[in-house]
Amino acid sequence: MSSQTVQLVTSSRERRSARRRVVTAVLAVLVVAAFATSLMVGRTFYPPADVWAVITGHDVPGASFTVGRLRLPRAVMGLIAGLCFGLSGVTFQTMLRNPLASPDVIGISAGASAAAAFAIVSLSLSGPAVSLFAITVGLGVAMLIYVLSYRDGVAGTRLILIGIGVAAMLESLTAYVLSRAAQWDLQEAQRWLTGSLNGAGWEDVLPTLVALLVLAPLLLSQLRDLGMLQLGDDAASALGVRVELTRLVVIVSAVGLIAFATAATGPIAFVAFLAGPIAARIVGPGGSLLVPAALVGALLVLVADLCGQYAFGHRYPVGVVTGVLGAPYLIYLIIRTNRAGGSL
Repeated sequence: MSSQTVQLVTSSRERRSARRRVVTAVLAVLVVAAFATSLMVGRTFYPPADVWAVITGHDVPGASFTVGRLRLPRAVMGLIAGLCFGLSGVTFQTMLRNPLASPDVIGISAGASAAAAFAIVSLSLSGPAVSLFAITVGLGVAMLIYVLSYRDGVAGTRLILIGIGVAAMLESLTAYVLSRAAQWDLQEAQRWLTGSLNGAGWEDVLPTLVALLVLAPLLLSQLRDLGMLQLGDDAASALGVRVELTRLVVIVSAVGLIAFATAATGPIAFVAFLAGPIAARIVGPGGSLLVPAALVGALLVLVADLCGQYAFGHRYPVGVVTGVLGAPYLIYLIIRTNRAGGSL
């Protein structure tokens, strides 16, 4: 390889790296801006000085209750859940090399949702008990999909198809449970299944934050091996990657993130699905998308929640807004793939 070629390759890598840093920084600033706006905007507008005073522990008449007890837990929950959804979604899409391989498409979110509906309607559980049940079943469904799709390794297309089938069965189970629910239980289950930050409290924030602080570093520690898996199992193994162990660690970590976030907020539709492709479009080729996609996920949830509360004549849960955004993109992705002659 000539020195000129080496220089061109090096220059190209430096430009991509610089673009990645700039885009990541801009995304972080936008997330902070959306978070701050969530604390300031509402029926009563509080200036940044009042919001900062509340956050730092000072008593501000009116703002201490509205910002400290209502808006702050909601905004923090939206931030953490968005990070979890974005990070988990792009992890599956990267590992399986398929943009359809997100937890809300392959059945993991459907497992947690079915568990929550069953817990509320049939077991009369509420609060943390529903969340714990949803987390446990979500992890179990993920392991079931993994086992069913395993045959001399896990092929992305096989796992996606099995996941879609499992999701369909679980959604049917959810519909059956709801059809037998009393009116009060039905309202509670539907609110949870829509995906909402309404009523978010610190008791919801803490478990999800702990999961993020434990599992996100574990995922990031697999960054190199996860990138190698994109080359295919044989190539990754030849490069020294312990393929099945890496895949198992990555799946458990990503499923844990999605299960805890879903247990806290319900299945906020399409955030895990959209975050990775949006990050890939704005960051460009090369390098990992984990951090940019996590930031995109947080930005989607925070902005969608603001829009759902104040942009329309009525207030809508955040899951309704993200569902409106995500469904057309899913259709577009399938049409584009078919026209290109590819397979899902």
